[in-house]
Amino acid sequence: MDRSLAAPRQRVPATRIERDTYLVHQVQGTNAGASSFYVNSMVIRGREPVIVDTGTCADVSRWLDDVFGIVDPADVRWFVLSHDDADHVGNLSSLIATCPSAVVVCSREVFARQPDAFALLPADRCRWIGEGDTFDVGDRRLLLVRPPVRDAAATSGVLDQLTGVYWGADAFACLLPNQPVETVAELEPEFWAHGMAVFANHLLSPSLDLIDEVRFAALCDQTQALGMTTIASAHSPLITETSIDHAFALLRDLLRTAAAPHPDHRLLARHVHGGHAATEPWPSL
Repeated sequence: MDRSLAAPRQRVPATRIERDTYLVHQVQGTNAGASSFYVNSMVIRGREPVIVDTGTCADVSRWLDDVFGIVDPADVRWFVLSHDDADHVGNLSSLIATCPSAVVVCSREVFARQPDAFALLPADRCRWIGEGDTFDVGDRRLLLVRPPVRDAAATSGVLDQLTGVYWGADAFACLLPNQPVETVAELEPEFWAHGMAVFANHLLSPSLDLIDEVRFAALCDQTQALGMTTIASAHSPLITETSIDHAFALLRDLLRTAAAPHPDHRLLARHVHGGHAATEPWPSL
């Protein structure tokens, strides 16, 4: 992901996913054209409240207001990091300073990739956990399940075994239309498919063309067989139960979907200096 993200352009209220689980949104522009994408985090307000990923620091005060409008910082017990990209750990230091009782849950690899990790994450405030492990957060268990598509080797997805909500990290990422929507069911089918293919090929996993199609399909099948009821992605509107089958179908099709041409400097120049590009999706449908 781009590590020099501009400030989010607009504010979208948190989406209630299931019972006490919420998707906290930031909206990030693509820096060329009018398209955008979500930078999401998840809050589980259970017996031992959990924050999954910490967004981008581009607007930390707004993000903290949104999160702490759901849960009191003194009550937070866990931060779960899917991986260490800037848009997933951007507000971690602020959370550590604000939530004195919380423990950071991540893989050893994610921990090791943090700048000055032992100063930022004291050992008594960390718990290392790996693929296939579960851990108890009071009224439920969370299972770490790696998503089929990712941009960092150490990425973990998170399945809430009580509610069936699956945090897919960067998997299922897609572009947004000019007006952000709450669920993928509100997207035009062609826009959803195109937006997922563009995101995967240009912003997430540009080596998709090197992946074995049979093995990838098997991995998608294995992930879908977990039986999640809802998918929350860091970069997608909410994927509710009625859209899960189609979401996985689009994921499987990524290896067979030709990527749109990558925008070049001409598009950026038109955007900077004004003109038609500033009102087009990126890349155009």
